[in-house]
Amino acid sequence: MKTRQERLTILQNCRLYGIIDLGYVSQSDALSVAEELLNAGMSVLQLRAKNIALDIVEDLAIQLVELVASYSAIFILNDYPELAVKVGADGVHVGQELQDASATNLDVVRANIGKDLIIGHSTHSYQQAIKAKQDRADYIGFGPLFATQTKPGRAAIGLNEIEQVRAELGLEYPVFCIGGVNGKTLSSVLDSGANRVVIVSDLLLSKDIASKAKSLLEKLS
Repeated sequence: MKTRQERLTILQNCRLYGIIDLGYVSQSDALSVAEELLNAGMSVLQLRAKNIALDIVEDLAIQLVELVASYSAIFILNDYPELAVKVGADGVHVGQELQDASATNLDVVRANIGKDLIIGHSTHSYQQAIKAKQDRADYIGFGPLFATQTKPGRAAIGLNEIEQVRAELGLEYPVFCIGGVNGKTLSSVLDSGANRVVIVSDLLLSKDIASKAKSLLEKLS
């Protein structure tokens, strides 16, 4: 079991955050795809399983926890804070939709998961990014930078605020730019001030996931 500081160190050193998204990867292939990403050198892996039965999410998360730990990486579960604790995940990632009128969602999440797990938070504007750090998110996803099928219907926020967000939050604070980031758009994202990204469909739909991941990691390093 990793300590909180060990988890944070891995997170801070991460440049390419991986997501096993069951919208792109079948349940039967999820473990093999995860292993390809881990073998390529990815150190943070999230399971994103929207509209999937909770028992299936739990079974897969349990297997991924064991696999990811064997690579000295960290495993993040999208949504389901209580389940993240139950399966032994390293952290949980939550979106803006969990806001509660009586308390910020991050206060509620922290109370549910304890002090050691990592909390990531999706943000879609400069203001949301600033608030996420104030609410003690350990990292943020910032986007979608471009229109993407991973988040259908979510308006793209563009590249203009990346540098400002990173400067305001501190250059060491993990800001993972996400949404339509791929081999073609990556250079413009980096030129706009990003140093950490999430790439989902371009990576998961690649014919050679491991080679693609290695190539992206080399570019980001």
